[in-house]
Amino acid sequence: MKFIFSFVVFFLFLNCLATAQTLIQNCCKKATTTDPDLNYDICVQYLENDPQSKNATSLKELIIAITKNAASKSTNVKRIAEEILKKNLTHGVEVPLRACLELYDDANDSLNDTLKFVDLGDYKSVNSALSTAMDGPVTCEDGFKEFETKSPIVNENNVLVQLLSIDLDFSVIPK
Repeated sequence: MKFIFSFVVFFLFLNCLATAQTLIQNCCKKATTTDPDLNYDICVQYLENDPQSKNATSLKELIIAITKNAASKSTNVKRIAEEILKKNLTHGVEVPLRACLELYDDANDSLNDTLKFVDLGDYKSVNSALSTAMDGPVTCEDGFKEFETKSPIVNENNVLVQLLSIDLDFSVIPK
């Protein structure tokens, strides 16, 4: 009897795992048809390596997982920026980096709003909030360009932008 129960539990686990992988693959495929800048392989690889995304069983759960991950990454980039600001910096790095701190706060507020809108099923507002969140890292990098200096957080911002792009692309799938 224990063997049968264990077998059933194992089968259900494998089925859930396969469902999550299929969900990720299907959503990435749909998203890449509407966004030519999104790379299917990167989308699938990133989401299948994320524990929260990997366990999602619906598009709503997947969007929530990606949004939470983006909020975590945004908070981490802000922390890195704060650490860099503790060092003696040139004016061309310090000014845009300080502006970035505010932009990350705004991005996190927008990501929190996104989670509320997903729960309500208001995907038009989800899309709007994610677009606003995307402005944070993009505008941050633009600030460094204005000062004609290299951003010390460009790699982190690029990862955040890619993640927000996936989230944004997925938010239009329910329509």
